[in-house]
Amino acid sequence: MSSEAPALRRIGIVGLGYVGLSLAAALARKGCTVHGADTAPDVVATLAEGRSHLFEPGVGEALAEEVGTRLFVADELPTDGLDAAVICVSTPIDSGSREPVLGSLRAAAEHVARTCGPDTLVVVRSTVPVGACRSVVLPVLTRAWGRARLVMAPERTIQGRAMAELASLPQVVGGVDEESTRLGCALFSVLGTRLIPVSGLETAEFVKLTNNCHMDVMYSFGNEVALLTDRLGLDPLEVLRATNLDYPRQDIAKPGYVGGGCLSKDPYIMMSSARGAGRKLGLIGAARAVNEELPLHVADRVVELMRRAEVKTLLVLGWAYKGTPPTDDIRGTPIAAMTTTFSSAGLRVLGHDPLVRPETVRALGGEPVELAEGFAQADAVLVITDHPAYRELDMKALLADSEVRLVYDSWRVLDGAEVTGLGVRYHGLGYAAEVSA
Repeated sequence: MSSEAPALRRIGIVGLGYVGLSLAAALARKGCTVHGADTAPDVVATLAEGRSHLFEPGVGEALAEEVGTRLFVADELPTDGLDAAVICVSTPIDSGSREPVLGSLRAAAEHVARTCGPDTLVVVRSTVPVGACRSVVLPVLTRAWGRARLVMAPERTIQGRAMAELASLPQVVGGVDEESTRLGCALFSVLGTRLIPVSGLETAEFVKLTNNCHMDVMYSFGNEVALLTDRLGLDPLEVLRATNLDYPRQDIAKPGYVGGGCLSKDPYIMMSSARGAGRKLGLIGAARAVNEELPLHVADRVVELMRRAEVKTLLVLGWAYKGTPPTDDIRGTPIAAMTTTFSSAGLRVLGHDPLVRPETVRALGGEPVELAEGFAQADAVLVITDHPAYRELDMKALLADSEVRLVYDSWRVLDGAEVTGLGVRYHGLGYAAEVSA
C-alpha cells in the first residue's frame, strides 16, 4: 500500500447523533471543513446556533467556536464536492424479530449518492452486520456513479469520553479496495491516532461487533454471579473482590446494568450475521439474555420489597443508561424495562437524573423531581446509575424526616452502614444488609 496520503479536508457527515456530532467536532478542531447533515429539523436548528442537542464533554465548546467557520449544519450535504462523506446513522434492531433495521443506512447511502460523486470517499461509521457495507451501501453508490471509494471505519468510543477517545483510540479502516483503504487512513490520520488498516470491509465490520460482544459477555458473568448470590445470601462484591485480588488470571467485572446504544443491540447484529453464515452463537445469546434479565429481576425485587413494607411511592435516581462517565443517553436504559413492572404494581414513580431532561423522564414513565423533593415524597429509593453526583449524596440529611424505608442501591455507591444506621433497609444487586437496631 502506498504511503502517500492525499489531503482530505472537506468532510461531510450524515447523522449528527453522539457518533456523528463528536466526529464532526473533532475534525473541525483539527482544521477540517465539516458539513453535517441530519433529518431532524430541531437538531439542525439547535446545532446551527452553535448549541449541542446532547451531552458530550468537549462537544459544546467545539460547536460554540467552530459553527459558521469550520463546521456547518444543514438538512442535506452540499453538492459542490466533498473529499469524504461519513455515514453515522443509527442501525437499530427490530423489537420483535431482533433483526437489524438498515433503512437509515440505505437512505444515508442514497443521500450521499445524490449529493456527492465517485471521487468522494464514502465512510461507514455505523455498526452494521458483516457484509452490509458491500450488500447495502456499495450497490447504491455504484448504481449512481459506476464506481465507488468505500471504507468501513467503525466507531468505538463511549459516551462521556468520545472526544478524548477520538484522539487516543486506534482507528480501524477496511476498504473495498486498496485505494479506498489508503484514502480512509489518510482521512483518519488527521486525528493523530494509530491507524489499523485491515483486509476489507467485512473485517472492519466484524471488529466492532467483536469488541462489543466481548464486553457484553464479560459483564454478564458478574451479573450471573450477583443473581446467584441473591439466592445464596452472599455478598457478590465480597466474592468478586476476593476472586480478583492479586490473582493474575481473573478480572471479573462488577455486576451492573448493561445498556447503551451499542451493547444493547450489537450482540443481536452479531447473531444476525452468524445466522446468515449458518452458525448459532450460543454464548453471545446467553450473555445478552442474562444482561436483559437483570433490570427485570431488580424491578421484581423492588416491587416485592415495597409490597412487604406496604409503600407505593418510588424515587428512581438515574434515567440515563449509565452514570460513569456521565451521559444523557437513554438508549438501552434499564428503567425502560422496569416501568411496566412498576406500573403493573401500582407504584408512583418519581424520577431524577443530573443530565436527562425532565420531558424525557416523563416520557419514560416518571414524574421529574429535584433530589430533595423526591426524598421528601418517596417511600423507597432505587439508585440505577453510578453517577458521580449520587456517590456524594448526604444520605443522613436526605433521609432525615423522610418516609423512605427502603434503599435499593444497584451499584453500591452509597454507604450501606450509614443507611441502615438510620433505620432504613439497604439492598443491592444480589445483596441485602441487616438494619441496625
